[in-house]
Parts: sequence; C-alpha cells; structure tokens
Amino acid sequence: MKSLREVIKEVEQKKTAIGHFNVSNLEQLKAVANAAGNLNLPVIVGVSEGEREYIGIPQIVSLVKNYRAQGIRMYLNADHTRSLENVEKAACAGFDSVIFDAANLPFEENVRNTIDARNFIKKYSSWRHKILFEGELGYIGTSSEIRTALPEGAAVRPEDLTKPEEALKFVKATGVNMLAPAVGNVHGMFANMPDPGLDLERIKAIRDAVRIPLVLHGGSGNTDADFRGAIDAGISIIHISTELRVAWRKALEETLKSNPNEVAPYELMPGVIKAVQNVVERRMRLFADLPSS
Repeated sequence: MKSLREVIKEVEQKKTAIGHFNVSNLEQLKAVANAAGNLNLPVIVGVSEGEREYIGIPQIVSLVKNYRAQGIRMYLNADHTRSLENVEKAACAGFDSVIFDAANLPFEENVRNTIDARNFIKKYSSWRHKILFEGELGYIGTSSEIRTALPEGAAVRPEDLTKPEEALKFVKATGVNMLAPAVGNVHGMFANMPDPGLDLERIKAIRDAVRIPLVLHGGSGNTDADFRGAIDAGISIIHISTELRVAWRKALEETLKSNPNEVAPYELMPGVIKAVQNVVERRMRLFADLPSS
C-alpha cells in the first residue's frame, strides 16, 4: 500500500482531497471501511485523545491493519493530540500521522510545544514508516457538537484568521509536514443552518506561502460549494466528525423506536452502520469529485 505522503501528492495533482473521518466505536469504523471499499478510495480514520482512550490504541491499530489486509486503503491519524505523552503513545503504536494541537496557545508557545512534539515524532519515524506530523495554527473550538452559537474564542473574524505570513513562520520554525489553519472553519455544526463561509482566498494565500499540504478541520458544518472551493484553493485533507455522530445517533434512536423489544446488538446495528456509511460515501464522492450516487 502506498504511504499517506504518496496518496496526498496524488490527490493534490488531481485537485481532489482525502476524507478524514473520526470514529468512536466499531460500528463507525465499519461504516468508514465499507464506504472506502465500495468507492475504492483511500481514507483516513481519525481518533482523538478521547476516542483513543475509549477504543484503545492497540485495538484501533489492529483493526485498521485488518482492514488493510482486506484491501481497504485506510490510514490512521492521532487527531488533536494535546500532550507529549499521547504524541509518543501514538507514534510508538504505528499511527500514520499525528496532529499536535496547541492552537489555543499564543503563537510563540504554540511553536515551542509543537517543536517538542516533533522531536518525539522523529524518534519513531523512519524511512520504513514515515509518520506525518501536523501542526495547528488558529483556534477553531474543540468539541464535536451541535451548536447554538459559535465557540467562544474561535477565530471567525477576518482579522483573527490564520495569516499567510504567520503560517510560513510557523511552518519554518516547527518543520511540520502538514498545517491546519483557521480559515473560517469551526468544530461542531449548527443544527439547522450551515456554518459561516470559508475564506477561500485566505486558503490559497496560505497554501502559496507554506507550500505544504493544508488540512481543513471542523468540516461538518460547511456547504458542498465551500468544500469544492477549499479543495481548489489548496486543501488536501478534510475532517468530518460531528456529521457522523449525528447520523449515528439519529439512526440508533429510530432503530430502537422501531424495534422496542430487540436486545441483540447485531440485529440493531446494521441500519446504524448504513446510515453512517451513507454520510461517509457522500462526502468521499464530493471530495474526490465523483458523481453523486
């Protein structure tokens, strides 16, 4: 299987992007694997610190390896890692990429902490298994949730978004392989309306300045047009989390309501898995510029 670095280069040449989907349990992972297999597209599975603690690092690593053995082009990312201890755990376990998130800190402190995390990554990254290292610049909130208001302190005003010159300074200082900027994106999603539009010109300016892959976090609330515009402007990976959780919960509630006496999980879960899978496939088609089904 090609390395994640190689796959990123391929999608950039095609002006497409890789879907990154966070999972919290076996059913969500199965849904992502089914979608990737059906579409024959590479996919990144993300697990945050909380998701890793719940699933178990050895367990998620083993499950991803098993899917790879079945021909699924699946890569594993340690999403939003905030402690050096957890950076080392993920790198040691064999994750394909690690995100160190110090975006809530002042610029210089973010740089210092990101450099420390990079040094941990280097200990476990080799020519056989190159671990891609991502940094984050610009605070966009922290939770995957249904919002009634924008997260406090999130960068949404033009003057608060990541600046191209700061992004270049950050990349040069830290040596990150990928950068997650604040370009109007916010974690979570509104219940009945799209998030504010992305600053597509800002994305292009940052990409032109740093010349490394850019990652869009907090994608669940954005429109299809914004996604395609962001990819054209220079986004290589797009994160989706809240949208999957919403699909999982709604499908689970409907299944339990329709089957009030059923207690066997394997009887209840197929419809839930399919609901999540449908969301993943729809997003993967969009990001890969494929016709909708």
